[in-house]
Amino acid sequence: MNTRNAQTDAALERARALVEHADEAPSLTELAQAVSLSPTYLQRAFRRRYGVSPAEYHRARRFDQLKASLRDGAKVTDAVYDAGFGSGSRVYEHSDRLFGMTPASYRAGGAGADIRYTTTRTPLGQLLVATTTRGICSVTLGNDDRELEQRLASEFPQATRERVDAGREEWLDAVIARIASELGWSEAAAPALPPIDVAATAFQWRVWEALTRIPEGSTKSYGELARELGLPRGARAIGNACGNNRLALIVPCHRIVREDGSLGGWRWGVERKRDLLARERRRHDTPQRKAG
Repeated sequence: MNTRNAQTDAALERARALVEHADEAPSLTELAQAVSLSPTYLQRAFRRRYGVSPAEYHRARRFDQLKASLRDGAKVTDAVYDAGFGSGSRVYEHSDRLFGMTPASYRAGGAGADIRYTTTRTPLGQLLVATTTRGICSVTLGNDDRELEQRLASEFPQATRERVDAGREEWLDAVIARIASELGWSEAAAPALPPIDVAATAFQWRVWEALTRIPEGSTKSYGELARELGLPRGARAIGNACGNNRLALIVPCHRIVREDGSLGGWRWGVERKRDLLARERRRHDTPQRKAG
């Protein structure tokens, strides 16, 4: 790394630390002056490195603090103001995107949410699909129903959870049918996906959408995807976004590998990841073999 890049990296890290510890988000001009960069360059370089603007980073850190306080049992009003939000309305403006529910419901472990789910056997193990009234909230793989139901209960401990049989919930059936088609375990055409109801930041959505453009049978490294998104040093941020994906197979984070081509980890098990990629490559290669 040359001296100029090292100086820029150090300035960006100072800017990040200032934003992280500031009670109020500093203006871009103030932040630029503090780290001796121009405002325009700082905005562009900060987004390239961290995936978000300084203002967005500050807001995300405030929400992280808010969520931690709520999980610890703090009253909603106290948690809102302790996290640096001057108005509760500012929290509720973003709560659906960042929590998937109101702060009060999040504090109560999903209290008030009505979740319906079903499970089915797949070539990769047992699959659980869950939905709220707004869309699909969880798609996960495991060894058996008990493991999957415990995982769902841990994620939404106070939500109302109801198991339904296949054929009784259109959205659940649509997700299962789509996965069956994509895994080659059904000849039926893949139906359209239902709406998605998963709490995420704008950056996470951006990464997940990019993952869906990786062709079946192909992989990309964290660094490759980061560069495609204009974040040449954002491999770690890409990895964090993949790690927060709760929609197995629907958002294909299994197609992301390490820089050396090794598989790395996967929330639902590295052996399943290996099996899934092998299945995709076989499906992708079969028409070419027939054509030859």
